[in-house]
Amino acid sequence: MSTISPWRLCVAPMMEWTDRHFRWLLRQITQQARLYTEMVTAMAIRHGDVERLLAFSPCEHPIALQLGGSDPALLAFAARAGEAYHYDEINLNVGCPSPRVSSGRFGACLMKEPSLVAECVQAMREVVAIPVTVKTRIGVDDIDSYDALTHLMERIQHAGCDVVIVHARKAWLQGLSPKENREIPPIQYDTVYRLKQDFPEMTFVLNGGIQTHAAVEQHLIQVDGVMLGRVAYAKPMWFSGVDRLWFGEGLAAITDPMVVQAYLDYMHEQLGLGVPLRAMSKHLMGFFQGVPGAREWRRKVGEKAKTPADWQKFLGSVDICQSLRCVNDL
Repeated sequence: MSTISPWRLCVAPMMEWTDRHFRWLLRQITQQARLYTEMVTAMAIRHGDVERLLAFSPCEHPIALQLGGSDPALLAFAARAGEAYHYDEINLNVGCPSPRVSSGRFGACLMKEPSLVAECVQAMREVVAIPVTVKTRIGVDDIDSYDALTHLMERIQHAGCDVVIVHARKAWLQGLSPKENREIPPIQYDTVYRLKQDFPEMTFVLNGGIQTHAAVEQHLIQVDGVMLGRVAYAKPMWFSGVDRLWFGEGLAAITDPMVVQAYLDYMHEQLGLGVPLRAMSKHLMGFFQGVPGAREWRRKVGEKAKTPADWQKFLGSVDICQSLRCVNDL
C-alpha cells in the first residue's frame, strides 16, 4: 500500500511574507501542508537573537527551517539550533537568485559548486536526526545542462539528502531581478519529471508557476509533491479543503469569515504582547478576493494598520466576519 509523502503539498519560503504570523494564519486553513520559514542565514543564528529568529507556534507543524549559508560548520551549528527548536526539517537554500544573497555566497550561486553543497549537506546531516533537504533551480547562468543538474543531485544524494525541491526555472544572477527570475526564465516541468525518473528513490517536489488545483493533480502524477508560493500568499483560502483532497484527512473546507475571525482574535492577543500592527494585518489582504466588497476590505485593513485605537475597534467587530456588507460601517 502506497503512503502519502509528507512533502505532497508545501508552501514556499518567501522573504518578508512567510513569517510566523502568516504561518499561524495558514494553519487555520490547512493542517497538513508543509510550511517553510523565510530564509534565515546561518550567520544570523550564530550571532543574533535565536529566540526571535527561530521561535514559532506549536500549531505550525509540520514546519521546515530554511537556512542560507555556505560554511559547513556554521550551517551545522544553525541546523542543530533548528532541531533544538523542534523544526521538522532543515532546508538549504540553493535557489535564491537575489544579488544580496549571492554576494554572501549562498542561494542559487551554490549550484556552481556542487562539492560545496554536498559538504554543507553532509555537515548538517551529521549533527541532526531530522531530514536535511535542498531547494534549488534547474540551472544557473550558463550552467544549465541536464548533466550538470544530475551531477548536483548525485553529490547531494551521496551526502545524505534524499528530498529535493526544484524550482523548474533556471536562475540568472546578472541582469534579472528576483521578481524577473520568477517569471522570465522559461519554466521546464519536464526537467523535474525526468529527475524523478532518473532518481526514483529520491523525493522530488516541484515548484514554480503552479496556480490551480488541477495543475497540482497533474504534477502529482509525475513527482512526489508540489510547492506553491505566490498563490499561497495572495489567496490563502486556496488551501481550504486541501487536507481532505490530497491527504485524505484533516480540516474540511472552511469559510473566509471563520479564518478571519480566528486571526483577528490572534492579532488582539499579539497586540497585547507588543507585536507591531502592520506585521500582522498585512496578511489579511488576500481574503475575500472575487467577493463584492473585497476592495473596500483591503482599503480598511490598510487604514486600520496605521491606527492602534481604530484597530481595537476593528478587532472587536464580530460582524466583519459575517458579511462584507458591514465593512463600510467600520
